[in-house]
Amino acid sequence: MKENIFDVLMYLFENYMEDEIEILPDSDIVRTELLEAGFEQIEVNKAFDWLESLSLQRAINTSASPAFRIFCSQEKARLDIECRNLLMFLEHSGILNSANREIVIDRAMALENEEISMEKLKWIVLMVLLSQPDEEIAFSRMEDIVYDLIPAYFH
Repeated sequence: MKENIFDVLMYLFENYMEDEIEILPDSDIVRTELLEAGFEQIEVNKAFDWLESLSLQRAINTSASPAFRIFCSQEKARLDIECRNLLMFLEHSGILNSANREIVIDRAMALENEEISMEKLKWIVLMVLLSQPDEEIAFSRMEDIVYDLIPAYFH
């Protein structure tokens, strides 16, 4: 199979994370299931590293004042104008706060060999919001956008 880290993350999200299972199976069991599903060991390891890094970023406090974000050249190279506009739209509409926006950018940049499309970025936002405490409303709003239940208009 020619799968990548993002495919593994999507599999994990759809099978384990989205249902908010109270007791998650042992990571070795999940790794074995992923390998049996045809994912490569290296991609599975990278996906688990990605999720572990995400879990370490939970304790970021948000600032009350509005923030202005300038993207560096590496971020611009990975996140095209549509992706950057999506991030700004989500922040201005209250789905992302400045701290969560930074986590989303960090996690997008961590997908080293991945092309980050707007659709992939939406899923990254959803995964980040799911990992953050007290973001149920933002998660629900973003879920509607991801599943095209409401249109996301931004310019």
